[in-house]
Amino acid sequence: MMTMAETWGSLGSAMAGIMFVWAMYQNYFPYELRGPLKRYVEKLKSIIYPYIQITFHEYQGDGFERSKAYMSIERYLDKNSSKQAKRLKATVVQDSESIVLSMQDHEEITDEFQGIKLWWASSQDIPIKQSISFYPREDEKRYFTLTFHQRYRKIITEEYLKHVLNEGKAITVRERQRKLYTNNKNESWVGFRRSMWSHVLFEHPSSFDTLAMEPQKKQQIIDDLMTFSKSKEYYSKIGKAWKRGYLLYGPPGTGKSSMIAAMANLLKYDVYDLELTAVKDNTELRKLLIEISPKSIVVIEDIDCSLDLTGQRENKKKKEKKEEEEKPDKEMKKKMEESSNMESKVTLSGLLNFIDGLWSACGGERLIVFTTNYVEKLDPALIRRGRMDKHIELSYCGFEAFKVLAKNYLNIDSHHLFGTIGRLLEETNMTPADVAENLMPKSSEDDEEICLERLIKAIEMAKEEAARFKAEEEEKERLKKAEEEEKQRAVKEEINSKENGGNSAEEVKQNGDINKITTKEVKEKENSKE
Repeated sequence: MMTMAETWGSLGSAMAGIMFVWAMYQNYFPYELRGPLKRYVEKLKSIIYPYIQITFHEYQGDGFERSKAYMSIERYLDKNSSKQAKRLKATVVQDSESIVLSMQDHEEITDEFQGIKLWWASSQDIPIKQSISFYPREDEKRYFTLTFHQRYRKIITEEYLKHVLNEGKAITVRERQRKLYTNNKNESWVGFRRSMWSHVLFEHPSSFDTLAMEPQKKQQIIDDLMTFSKSKEYYSKIGKAWKRGYLLYGPPGTGKSSMIAAMANLLKYDVYDLELTAVKDNTELRKLLIEISPKSIVVIEDIDCSLDLTGQRENKKKKEKKEEEEKPDKEMKKKMEESSNMESKVTLSGLLNFIDGLWSACGGERLIVFTTNYVEKLDPALIRRGRMDKHIELSYCGFEAFKVLAKNYLNIDSHHLFGTIGRLLEETNMTPADVAENLMPKSSEDDEEICLERLIKAIEMAKEEAARFKAEEEEKERLKKAEEEEKQRAVKEEINSKENGGNSAEEVKQNGDINKITTKEVKEKENSKE
């Protein structure tokens, strides 16, 4: 039996022999024969070692942005890292709401897919020579290596990798800090990249649970949103871009902005608040659309006030004729041209293409929401089905909506004053915003009884104000009608007087003609007598 010293001696001799052979190979083996020899070695290795390795680098080529595939794999592996890896690193990833644990470099974890065992390893190459780069990226080259048996090549490459990337993207979306974007007046630079949007963190607390609306109508909207978010394959099947339009309309204070925030919180979407008046032209509008990320809500509030979109169908000839008739002087004309250059030149056609044209398919999974107080002012082409697929009317506060507000503001489900409030709300139009303002405690001494009584007084005052306004309108209408009747009577009298005056003149003319005839006959008789 060999002793430990003999074992180490034989091992050292073997290593020395291998190093000698390798040195001879590097120095004296013909370079032209190395390629064929390497191919045969790889074939022999594949027979002996039946495993396949796939490498995913953090940076691809000369790019200075991290690979999206690498980031998706990283987020996918994070959920297994904390359970398996012994060495972990804790980071707060950009746009994440919590600390993320991931495996340290040169660690390995296992994964399973359809009964197939796979191995993921995190590796890092540190260059011998340190380089100084103008761009803020690390010199170390990190990468993930996936190892699996060659008999599962088809399943891994066609199904598993797709599963990993999709799951990684979904985890990123769930854990990210959502943002509220607004378009910049001019292009700005974020780091080394131009951006047409600026953002803040989206932290609006509104949800469908706190939204003052009838439960049945609320559930219909929730079902519609959830169905849309899970219909990627369906939209692809029917040949439509994965987007949906919502038109929210109703009086001011009925909760249109709260509805948008509730949509974003339900689906965990970012919100892009598009200010049309700050968009220079249709080309800039398309650029903004390209930069909008998936899983987002594009909002144009008060669309009827954003631009004069309904008046853009006026005949050009009428406009030219009108300009010729006005003929402003040179100085005024110059000022008008300067002001027109500063104004937005977005057209109705450009906005329609933004909603459902060829460019609207860029990005995918997107909601487009318009809000307006006066839906009748909008061009029918803008809100037709297919562009604004679902029209949601947000009206005055009803009893069911009031109960939601009472639960939110006073934490009560019932009260002896609910009956009175319900009856008054049926007789009076009051917005949810006004109801909420009266329900909100104004001091530490205000309890639910005081708040509800204050609301009752407010509704009664609103009812009296509405009745007084109605009476004033009826009086105005009565006076207007009486004035119109007086005008009509005066016109009729004038017409009658003219008709009577015309008849008198006709009669005088006829009498004059008769007198002439009579005189002529008398003269003829006298001549005959003579």
